[in-house]
Amino acid sequence: MKKIVIVGGTGFLGFHVAKHFLKKKFKIISVSRYKPKKIRKLSKVKYLFADISQKKKLIKVLKPHLNSKYVVNVGGEIDHTQNSKVHKSHFTGVKNLTNIFKNANIKRFIQIGSSMEYGKSKSPQLENYRAKPISVYGKSKFLATNYLIKMYKERNFPVLIVRPYQIYGPAQEENRLVPFLISQSLNGNHFPCSDGNQFRDFLYILDFVNCIDLLIRKKIKLGQIFNVGNGKGIKVKKVINLVNKKIKTGKPVFNQIKLRKEEQKYLFPSILKIKKTVGWTPKTKLNIGINKTIRFYRNKKK
Repeated sequence: MKKIVIVGGTGFLGFHVAKHFLKKKFKIISVSRYKPKKIRKLSKVKYLFADISQKKKLIKVLKPHLNSKYVVNVGGEIDHTQNSKVHKSHFTGVKNLTNIFKNANIKRFIQIGSSMEYGKSKSPQLENYRAKPISVYGKSKFLATNYLIKMYKERNFPVLIVRPYQIYGPAQEENRLVPFLISQSLNGNHFPCSDGNQFRDFLYILDFVNCIDLLIRKKIKLGQIFNVGNGKGIKVKKVINLVNKKIKTGKPVFNQIKLRKEEQKYLFPSILKIKKTVGWTPKTKLNIGINKTIRFYRNKKK
């Protein structure tokens, strides 16, 4: 049985990655700081607990699992207001993981980077753009990318880096955009929004997971960076109105939230590289993905 370590396996992305590879008969080892929420607990996953920024504890936890063939790192601090924790989890944590697995016989280390590594680069963003991250989160992710690419060049560390854009779907935290819209509408609330005139890329979670699957299975050159998204910008106002129209309750109140300093009007990627390299394209249309996500939160509310 193939063994895969999923760092951050109790989070939104990690849960769906784990669920996918369980179906593929993989043995799943999840490493995270906290126990999974009830909606994200999988009976056949082995849950281990450690802070990846704490190397000694991490070594102790991972030592029995250095025979794993694959590592997917979707972990890291999600509260981006805590600069020190963000840096430690998204950079120091990656260094720790790399140093633990560098002498193990792994076939792939999939690092989940971020679109925030590009800073205010013009959209559609390309992987060969010169990155100029603004936020501590973006800078920490970019430092991790540089470190991993250096490890690939110097030690042939088997890394691939994925830079996802806005991923949504069932079992996501309700403070994220799409679940927030759904939750507020289901509760019949009047809820604050930005003006909604910014353009963002929305990718359904199962399309993201299928991309990870291909990057693990396909024989490709390692040490590469890939953008993962729908490849086109959609006006946020359109998404807000789509959700609200489908649910038919609640009301968005526009122009109540200002964009953060590092935010820009247009943010979406070019996905030509991932298409050409592994033949991946997103399959789920926004309308279908939103329907599936609404169904999850509606059932959860019952």
